[in-house]
Order: sequence, then C-alpha cells, then structure tokens
Amino acid sequence: MRPARYHAIVDELAARIHSGELRPGDRLPTIRALMQSHGVALATASRAMGELAAAGLVVGETGRGTFVRDASLPRGSGLEHHPAGFGAIDLSLSYPTLPGQDQMLREGLRGIAASGDLDALLHSAPQGGRPHERQTMARHLRNRGIRLPPEQVLIVAGAQHGLAVTLMALLKPGDVLAVDALSYPGLLALARAQRLDILALPQAGGQTDLDALARLCKRRPVRAIYTMPTLHNPLGSVMPADDRIRLARLAEQHELMIIEDGTYAFLGEPAPAPVITLAPQRTVYVSGLSKSVAAGLRVGYVAAPLALMPALERAIRISTSQTASVTTALACVWIESGQVDALEDAKRADARRRQALARRALRGCTVVAHPMSYYLWLPLSGGQRADRIAAALEADGVLLTTAEPFAATTHVPQAVRVALGSVAPEALARALEIIRAAVTA
Repeated sequence: MRPARYHAIVDELAARIHSGELRPGDRLPTIRALMQSHGVALATASRAMGELAAAGLVVGETGRGTFVRDASLPRGSGLEHHPAGFGAIDLSLSYPTLPGQDQMLREGLRGIAASGDLDALLHSAPQGGRPHERQTMARHLRNRGIRLPPEQVLIVAGAQHGLAVTLMALLKPGDVLAVDALSYPGLLALARAQRLDILALPQAGGQTDLDALARLCKRRPVRAIYTMPTLHNPLGSVMPADDRIRLARLAEQHELMIIEDGTYAFLGEPAPAPVITLAPQRTVYVSGLSKSVAAGLRVGYVAAPLALMPALERAIRISTSQTASVTTALACVWIESGQVDALEDAKRADARRRQALARRALRGCTVVAHPMSYYLWLPLSGGQRADRIAAALEADGVLLTTAEPFAATTHVPQAVRVALGSVAPEALARALEIIRAAVTA
C-alpha cells in the first residue's frame, strides 16, 4: 500500500532536523511553500506540519510561522529534570539551600533517633498527618498570617502533591479553571492531566486582570481560580490588598473556589493578608517546605474549609495513602525549634543579595523580579527567540528555562526565567555575565 503523501514531507523535514541541517529556532517553510514544493493539497501540507508538531519537533507561533523546537530543553509540564552536563551551571530549577543545612539535617536526624516513641514512625499515619503534627503546621501557618485550627490543616508530600489533591478534591474533568496567562508549570501539568478546561487570564504589570475574570465568570461557569498572590512564579509580583479583596468578592459572587499557592510567600514579607483570610470558605491554601527549607524535604500542607476535609483526605488516600512519617517528624522538629523561622529569615536576606547581584550583572537588560525573589524573568527584545538563546547558553554551559512551560496560552512570549538560588554566588555571577552577553549580542 502506497504511503500517504504527507509522510514524505514529515520524513524529509524530520531527517533535516535530526541531522542538524535545521537547527533549533530555524523557521520552516510555510504551508503554501510546502504545497508548491511538494505538489500537494492544503490538507496534506497542514497534516504534515501537524504531525511534526505532535512529535515535538516544531512549534507554531501565531502570525510568525513554524520553528524548529529545541528537543534538549524541558518540555510539556516544565517539571522534567534537565540533567546538567559536566561543569554546567544549572539556573533552570529553583531549589535554594544555604551553607550549614547539612549539619542541621544531621542534628535533626539524631534528635529523631533519640525520641521516646521511634516505633511510631514505622506505622501508617492518618491521611493528612497525626493530630500533633497538624497542630505544628497550623502554628507554622501563623507566619503567613493564617490562623486556623489543626482540624483545617492537612499534611501532604510537598506543595506539588498539595496542588494535586486539591484539584482532585475540587474539580472534575471538563470543569473550568482560570489561571494567569503565565503560571506555575506544575499546576498547568496537573490541570491538563485531569482534563480541566484551562482558561488564561491576561496580566498587566504582572498582575491578574480581575476585570477579565469578572467577564469570564459571566460567560462560563468558572469552578476555580489558581493564584500565587505573593511572589508570583515566574514574574515575582505581589497582588495588592485591594485586588485580593476584590478576588474574594468575585469568588463569593460567582461561587468559585480559590486555590492560593503560597510556596514562595515566605520571601515576600511583608505582604498583604493571604486571600484565605478574606474568603475562608472559598479558599484552599497550599504551600510546603521545599523552598524555605530544602527540596528533599517533601513536606507540604493544605489549609481549607472544614467542609472540604473529607474530600481532601480521600484524595490523599488515593494518591499516596499517607505522607512519609520520618520527614514529617523532621519538619515538625525544625518548626517547633524555630529553625524553619531562622531559615526563612536567612533566605530572605540571601535572595535579596542574589537579586542585587543579578541587577548588577544584567546591566542594560530588562529584568522583571521581586527584590527578594529567588528567580527573575528576562524578556527578550529585537526579534530574539528564547529557544535559540537557551540553546546557545547551554552550549556555553548555562541552563535556564524558556517561557514555554509557564504559558497557559498558545502565544508564548519570548522570555526566559533564571533561577538564582541553586548555585554558589560565584558560579551565579559567572553565569549571569554569560547570559548578559547572549541577550545583548
């Protein structure tokens, strides 16, 4: 049987991409050009381009054309680990740690080993944690201005797990979830996996367009909105107090739920009151200790209305059965001893120093960031393409993330996110100089 004609076009272009003849960022022929060069109909040429896109080899941009995609960069959810080559400086992931935390871990484990009821950690814990652990997390939430009884706090296996169980508990496939046009890739991946209807809200100056949300709620049955009001990822913005009040009112008016992500909120202090304090019956607050303490400590927490507790506990049972007893115990020891508070203070100071370093190193560049954030957003100009810049930087031994994983729309801005907290300051300074040279060339 003779193969379909579009296969020949797909095979030819794929071979040119794999051989390196067509490089990341190169523009492909237009549909009309393919029709003329191969003598095929519009449907055949369009099918060929669609097959290349489905294979992850090309990416289309409205009004600009179709370009070769850089297969070496993280794709899809934006959560995949991008292994650094030997000597590479990895600024793609945001996992800040401070000197001396290894000794803190050593002492914490000794303390757990010397506890009186070590056997308890070998047995299953209730979904959401033991009562005294939930009480400790409830006390920790007071650092963010949230005062809730432990019955409204659940322990989860990190903030990402907290977002997963929240979506499982609140939404079903086909439900409408509103998000910012640029949003956290982990949330977008979860929403797509759950087959939610993701609707992107425009952003002006890094802030959510609440007028657009109000209009959307009149047209569509929005079930929930995901927001990072304090230290938005990737833009580093902080939602003003008036906007938080308005968001709470919109939630009441249109009966939608608010999923408030506080993962980076510890860096944004002082900040306006969390949204959960303004709409306590309509907000689920999710956060964790991966940024304030360490990525390997997969402990997070979910604060929610009492009526949602059974559904959230079911979601925990379905997804992980329970959280790890040893890491939960370790987190509670550090919270109760004040070590988490001390780490948060130290990391705020560290992030401020790194932002100042970045501003100096990236002189002449447009930098979008909060002064105490562990990441920055670098819009590109002059027709520069983010995938091409990222590929060139990787060749120079620097890894970062393009805007693609953060985009909730088909339009992907030409920008990159640079994580500042995962490498030593000396390496960071070198990497930033290399980035500046690449984007100002």
